[in-house]
Amino acid sequence: MPTKIFLLKYVMIKIGYHSSHEQFKPSTLLRNVRLAQQAGFTAGSCSDHFHPWSNTQGESGFAWSWLGAALQATNLSFGVVNAPGQRYHPAIIAQAAATLAELFPERFWIAVGSGQALNEHITGDKWPSKADRNVRLKECVDIMRALWNGETVTHKGLVTVEDAILFTRPTVKPLIFGAAVTAKTAEWVGSWADGLLTISQPREKLQEVVDAFRRGGGEGKPMNLKVQLSYADTEETALQGAHQQWRSNVFPNNALTELRMPEQFEAIGQMVKPDEITNMVNISSDPARHIAWLQTYLDIGFEQLYLHNVNLEHERFIDVFGERVLPALLTK
Repeated sequence: MPTKIFLLKYVMIKIGYHSSHEQFKPSTLLRNVRLAQQAGFTAGSCSDHFHPWSNTQGESGFAWSWLGAALQATNLSFGVVNAPGQRYHPAIIAQAAATLAELFPERFWIAVGSGQALNEHITGDKWPSKADRNVRLKECVDIMRALWNGETVTHKGLVTVEDAILFTRPTVKPLIFGAAVTAKTAEWVGSWADGLLTISQPREKLQEVVDAFRRGGGEGKPMNLKVQLSYADTEETALQGAHQQWRSNVFPNNALTELRMPEQFEAIGQMVKPDEITNMVNISSDPARHIAWLQTYLDIGFEQLYLHNVNLEHERFIDVFGERVLPALLTK
């Protein structure tokens, strides 16, 4: 019965505020998420990086410490995007997630993906092929679920676990979303994930991801979308802010997962002109345009949207979206 109650709550439309650890200090993110709740945002999410995407962004706090503070400081639900298997052992992530879920029942979910070399290479281990990373990811998911079920886990594969038992377990287990950018990955995660997490991209590409997830076994499962946008008082400021902070992130996913250092992202970002980022970031100073974009995502079938304003003007973004954008979407 508790799981059913959680799922019923989960399909309600929520508009969340995304906290980017690559761009702000943890203390600033905590202040911003409090402001977001006051403004009417109904959920939260955050990234989990060791390095920022670029030196221009210049931050990278530890997400798991921050999540405890954010959940305590607000009454929002939160999710995090994590890559278990190399930088993190899956038993440790299972323990961390279980602790947050026990402390804050029905308010924490985790999305898992195969990761980027940018964060994972720091262990000194070989960076596997995408196929091997997928195998490793599924092993990690199975290990985490077994631990949450109270099993004693011994596993020898691409990851190794010996006689692990998780003594503190939540009454309601956190949902595990599969993080997918491409249709191929989305179809695969549909077979084992509790839901889908993906990022905004041109509608036809996004629809392909959704269709593939449903085709792979995700029909009826919740779908969350991280929306990359840039809002400012003028079009020029919105475009400049997006280009300054996010131009290194508009390349195909198979490129973004292989680069190792922020300097490499800086280098490829130098080739990106401001108008070339509009395919991956919704850029406008007009709240009505943002409402239209966000409504399109809801129409596709996403129940939760996590808004990532990629420029640095977050207080203005929170205020304006709280006054004009959220009411238009959450009161329908």
